[in-house]
Amino acid sequence: MPPLQSRVAFAFTAVNSHLRPKAFASKVEHFQMEVRVLFFGMLKDFAGRDSEHLTLPENATLEDLLGHYGEGNPRLKQALSSIAISVNQEYAPHSTKLAHGDEVALLPPVSGGSARSPLGLPTPHAKITRQRISAQQLVEEIKRPSDGAVAVFEGIVRNQSRGRRTLYLDYESYEEMALKQMEALAQRALGDFRIRDAKLIHRLGRLEIGETSVLIVVASEHRGAAFDACRWLIDTLKRTIPIWKKEYFEDGAVWAVGEPFPGEIRGAEGSH
Repeated sequence: MPPLQSRVAFAFTAVNSHLRPKAFASKVEHFQMEVRVLFFGMLKDFAGRDSEHLTLPENATLEDLLGHYGEGNPRLKQALSSIAISVNQEYAPHSTKLAHGDEVALLPPVSGGSARSPLGLPTPHAKITRQRISAQQLVEEIKRPSDGAVAVFEGIVRNQSRGRRTLYLDYESYEEMALKQMEALAQRALGDFRIRDAKLIHRLGRLEIGETSVLIVVASEHRGAAFDACRWLIDTLKRTIPIWKKEYFEDGAVWAVGEPFPGEIRGAEGSH
């Protein structure tokens, strides 16, 4: 039998050799994190996929993530300068630090498809649907005896765009975030305008010519407030809500070019 000193030294070496791989793996995991990245609209075409899991160094920011996707893909790199980004369904600046398990969405300028996930439940003032939208039904539901006016905006699919005959449209959305943002718009309108109620509905999927894509109904005591709130709601929705449309023509299909995001959404400054 070896001397006691030799046996102790051997045991210490054996234990260390057994622990070293686990300790090393733990250290590696500590300095890395994984996030889920979603691509929408034309970015999905440029990236060649609609989502992926990406491993980044600990304390990486959205700026680092954008740098990763800008390498080796000129079309995607060019598009990144005009996009907005969300982290866990909230718009975020480029300086945002990421954490393990975050969901990051790269959002091209909005223009409103196929939908990615089941639709969320409607909120008190907002709904996303794949069914036909009935303006008359919603107007009847919203009216109350105290109302003196109901203003309605109904966006419909037209049969031409930029001199080309449109066959149909296909709407896509980051649904969970879109529903949350639509409800926030309605709540802001209720606070900023003298209105009693507001409802927002947007349809996804394939829409034929003449079908309703978006409906906004505002009820108030006086028409001025209803008109003002309705106009503000549709204008802001078109600029900020993550919904995109693909236009199908006889000779091909293109993603509609949306309005630029407002500076506070697109810019690299701010807080998350």
